[in-house]
Amino acid sequence: MNTVCLQVFVSEASRHRGKPTYEWLLDTAKTLGIGGGSAFRALAGFGRHERRDAGFFELAGELPVVVEFFVETALADRLLEAVAAAELKLVYARLPAEIGVTA
Repeated sequence: MNTVCLQVFVSEASRHRGKPTYEWLLDTAKTLGIGGGSAFRALAGFGRHERRDAGFFELAGELPVVVEFFVETALADRLLEAVAAAELKLVYARLPAEIGVTA
């Protein structure tokens, strides 16, 4: 079994089908049988356009959110196919991962 960490990057303010894009990703993943996922809101960041910081009131809702899943490669592929079918253009990273439990 090949496990990967699939990270999908969205804007906090982005929406798809009436809900925040990160919620749509989590709901879609659950529907596909993915056992769990998490969304993490950034405190600050920068990209090709400019720097973003949670301290600026006028930038509220514009910080990046990373939606992360640890899944088998086949499930990661299915989720990315669902994203493409929904015509969402999202940046993602797929990294090899080892999952374990301590003690």
